[in-house]
Amino acid sequence: MAILPIAKENRRFPRVDYHLPVRYQLGGKQVFDNVLCNDISCGGVRFTSEEFIPTSTPVMLEINVLNRILRPVGKISWSKPVPHSDRNQIGVEFMDFNVLERNYLEDFVSLQLKEI
Repeated sequence: MAILPIAKENRRFPRVDYHLPVRYQLGGKQVFDNVLCNDISCGGVRFTSEEFIPTSTPVMLEINVLNRILRPVGKISWSKPVPHSDRNQIGVEFMDFNVLERNYLEDFVSLQLKEI
């Protein structure tokens, strides 16, 4: 059995596997849904949802990072079904982010990366 090297990801923003509470509201809807994110970076977030969400759908987020609520606005960059389930992995790209909140997230991600 050959051991293959782990492929290096070509990402602008490093991501961390961290389960944070997220509330999201899709453009045109009145209600928020609650999920936990699977991972997060300064460029976006990934979470699992019971609904399929088409790409380019605008989304308002409330992400609880160490008891501070961050409110970026994003768009769905990808959505794919989870095998053998009725759930979907959703990737959100941040499009509009308050500078102070973004800096807070950058500090959080940097801290998590140092602990790895």
